[in-house]
Amino acid sequence: MNLETYYTYCLSKKGVTEHFPFDDNTLVFKVGGKMFALSSLLQWESGTPSINLKCDPERALELREQYDAIQPGYHMSKIHWNTVAVNQSVSDVFIKELIDHSYELIFVGLTIKLQQEILELEN
Repeated sequence: MNLETYYTYCLSKKGVTEHFPFDDNTLVFKVGGKMFALSSLLQWESGTPSINLKCDPERALELREQYDAIQPGYHMSKIHWNTVAVNQSVSDVFIKELIDHSYELIFVGLTIKLQQEILELEN
C-alpha cells in the first residue's frame, strides 16, 4: 500500500476529514470529530509506514498474536489501538478491513444525531 491509496481510502469513507492536530507530520483522519486513523508522513517517506487504528480490545490481542506487523498502539491506549506496519505481513486488503473496523467503532460511538447528519451529507 502506498500513501495515496491509504489517503484516498480513508477520505472515501462517509463524513471523514483530515487534520494535523499534533504537528505537521502526523496525518489524522476523523469522523464526527473523533480519530479513527493516524500515520506519520515521515515514516511513509522513509519507506517504513505504519498506521494507528482503533480496534476492539479482544480482537486487538488476537491480531497482535497472529501478525508480527501488528503491535500495541504507539503513543495510544494499548487496549484500544493497534499500530499496523504497512507493506509487511499484513495485506493491503486486510489493512483496508482494519481501517473499516476502526471507522465503524468510532462511528457507532457517535450520537445518533451526528450519525444521521454524516449519513445525510453523503446522500
